[in-house]
Amino acid sequence: MTGPARIEPGDRVVITGASGFIGSAVARAVQASGAQIVAVVEPGADDRNLRGIDAERAVADIRDIAAVRAACAGARFVFHLAAIYRFWARDPRIFYDVNVGGTLNVLDAARAAACERLVFTSTVGVVGLGGTRAGEPADETCYADIAHLYGPYKRSKYTAEHEVLRACAEGLDLCIVLPTFPLGPGDVTPTPTGKVVLDFLNGKMRAFTDTALNVVHVDDLALGHLAALERGGTGRSYILGGENLSMRAILHTLADYSGLPAPRLRVPAGLALTAGAASSLVQGRLLRREPRVPLEAARMSATKMIFSDTRARAEIGHTSRPACDAIKESARWFADNGYVTARRRAAIKWRE
Repeated sequence: MTGPARIEPGDRVVITGASGFIGSAVARAVQASGAQIVAVVEPGADDRNLRGIDAERAVADIRDIAAVRAACAGARFVFHLAAIYRFWARDPRIFYDVNVGGTLNVLDAARAAACERLVFTSTVGVVGLGGTRAGEPADETCYADIAHLYGPYKRSKYTAEHEVLRACAEGLDLCIVLPTFPLGPGDVTPTPTGKVVLDFLNGKMRAFTDTALNVVHVDDLALGHLAALERGGTGRSYILGGENLSMRAILHTLADYSGLPAPRLRVPAGLALTAGAASSLVQGRLLRREPRVPLEAARMSATKMIFSDTRARAEIGHTSRPACDAIKESARWFADNGYVTARRRAAIKWRE
């Protein structure tokens, strides 16, 4: 069943996680419709991505049910993007408090506001990847092996998605989007995906693993969110992707564009896993600081993260530009915004 929905000028549209990489891109896309945007941002958040966006700010900890209810009051539509997207934290419970508890609060607030439709941003991390070993891209029908949901980020998002589906079964009209790996301007944190680009630019990537990613421009993800709201089926999930590229291809695109050399050494998967385990044990558990190579990231580097977004393209009209555009815009933004060291910045020779 498809829930009819269209954002009209003046509609009150709530976006949680609005200052984030994808959330701010969704806010820009919604702004074009003339809607009244309520940008929910956590206390103390870096909100530079919201500059130039005409939005009401609602400062709220997503774990505070009263604050979330107040932010969502009167909303016609809600986009729930607020989440912790990283591979390590000193206290892993924060992933569940925010990604699961925060989602339950947003679902409660959407019901209280009589919201017409909610779009929940999940992750392709909850999709099964068994077939990718044989080169087959995963899609929405590939169900995860629970044992392969490495780390609290994936597990908490998997749990949150099931709470969202429970709310849908109980009558809340919603659909789910699963972004692949976004790149583009505005990655202020940066995200784990953006860190690949940044590490290359700063000369910190001296080797690579034989992995692959589905790369999509963040602005195409944002438009995919709107397409899901307006044309997505109730309870239906949609992978929002771009192009499947090997890590070697991504690094060569960066090298060709920046003029910086690409790493030549390929690290075996087993060695990457060993480095991740050692880093997580010594730096993460014993020294209580973020590991240089989180184990979850090492496990991902040993797996081809390739996906098919055929359903989204056929059912909601999702489209994407060439992945090389996303890679180039990401690199240029990091270099222009102070993320690249002066020495490495001086060595860059941009090539169109």
